[in-house]
Amino acid sequence: MEEAYNTQVLPNGVRIVTEHVPSVRSASLGIWVGTGSRSEKPGEGGAAHFIEHMVFKGTERRTARQLAQEMDAIGGQVNAYTTKECTCFYARSLDEHLSRAMDMLCDMVFCSRFDEQDVQIERGVILEEIGMYQDNPEDLCSERLMGAVYKGTPLARPILGTRASLEKMTGAWLREYMRAHYLPGDIVVSLAGSFPELVVEELKARFLALEGGKSPAPRPAGYTPAFTLKKKAIEQNHLTLAFPGLPYGHKKRFVLQLLSSMLGGGMSSRLFQEVRERRGLCYSVYTYGAGHAETGVFAIYTALGKETEAQALETICRTIRDFAERGPAAEELGRARELSKANVLMGLESTQSRMSALGRGTLLQDRPLTTDEVIEAYNAVTAEDVRALARELFDFSRVSLSAVGRVGDEDYYRGLIGN
Repeated sequence: MEEAYNTQVLPNGVRIVTEHVPSVRSASLGIWVGTGSRSEKPGEGGAAHFIEHMVFKGTERRTARQLAQEMDAIGGQVNAYTTKECTCFYARSLDEHLSRAMDMLCDMVFCSRFDEQDVQIERGVILEEIGMYQDNPEDLCSERLMGAVYKGTPLARPILGTRASLEKMTGAWLREYMRAHYLPGDIVVSLAGSFPELVVEELKARFLALEGGKSPAPRPAGYTPAFTLKKKAIEQNHLTLAFPGLPYGHKKRFVLQLLSSMLGGGMSSRLFQEVRERRGLCYSVYTYGAGHAETGVFAIYTALGKETEAQALETICRTIRDFAERGPAAEELGRARELSKANVLMGLESTQSRMSALGRGTLLQDRPLTTDEVIEAYNAVTAEDVRALARELFDFSRVSLSAVGRVGDEDYYRGLIGN
């Protein structure tokens, strides 16, 4: 099952990673840039995300409408997203139209106009996006958690920025920010699916033209325990309990993924069974990890009525402590392992999943793992590995909490958690 991906490093530092998938008729192309919201200085919040929006607003050769029409005309898809660590622009099309899709994507990323009128319009769109997230208590709870545990560092700032930071950004300013941060040493191009070698040569020619070097590493950040409480007139209280997690490239990351699956990753998970199925205290409860280059957070989220909050939080904490003390049962670990392996193997059926694995792995961890390496990593995890990591992570002297809704005070929640 070993994939035959190929990595080429251009003289200017751009890395091009490709993987042929002969059984498909489509291809996915991604341009990954190692600059995200954590690369922004104070007062620059939202710059990376603003640029992501602006590349869709027209280039010197195509208007925004022409970009949309031309991609639809070949049955293709184009999109982008920004994280704290990177920005990704990607396109998917049939192999016969790949060269055209590539031309459009490269045109968007490197030849956008940043017209001042478009900047004004798109600023309004992003402000509406910020408002949308503020109105979503689940997102607000998570955002406030990150702002609290990474307070004083770029990781604390929202990816979308703020009204104050966005209002300072002009088209010329955004163009200069992009020139300074989109450096060849920080760029990975990933391509997976059905494609001729001619397309790879075209990519090499385009990206060889880039000048510059590599951005300095962002300022390190570390997890600090924090409680953040936000009163909001809504029906449910939204709670996120958090502990220090793992960086995204940590050697124990596969152990953490299985731990998360067993604790709160699905309907058979301990928290779902204990909090929802057995006691009926909530509708939604799940776990997730947020890893960064040198730090991470592991979190448990739930949403419930004020009247069931105390019992639910006590049940969650008791379940966590029991899991850390006893570890998983053999059949529990087996279910989580097979679920994770199935997700990996089913992802091979998507050229976009393959492209993302190539790009993210190369940009953030120097090289992508093959499917065989991932499967072997899951197979190597033991129950004792999981128990040991759980005991390491679930240190209640370092617990954090973010709560949004008809919330109580900090002492009330510390009493429920036993902290």
